[in-house]
Amino acid sequence: MLKVVRQNKSYIKNTQTGAVVNTDSSAYTLYMKRTKAKQKQNDELRGALREINTLKSEMHEIKNMLIKFIEKQ
Repeated sequence: MLKVVRQNKSYIKNTQTGAVVNTDSSAYTLYMKRTKAKQKQNDELRGALREINTLKSEMHEIKNMLIKFIEKQ
């Protein structure tokens, strides 16, 4: 048996299982949109950090090569 929750009409409680379900599909759509945007932002940040770490590693290699070159002179 389903029962509407008093505090919010978009929530329905299943009295057999005790589960509360949000029936507002626009709220769910908005939630998913925000979740995907946050995931995209996190992916972009991870990509930028990966590029920064690669550049740092390459700069370290260049520095070591310059030191070896100068030592040979």
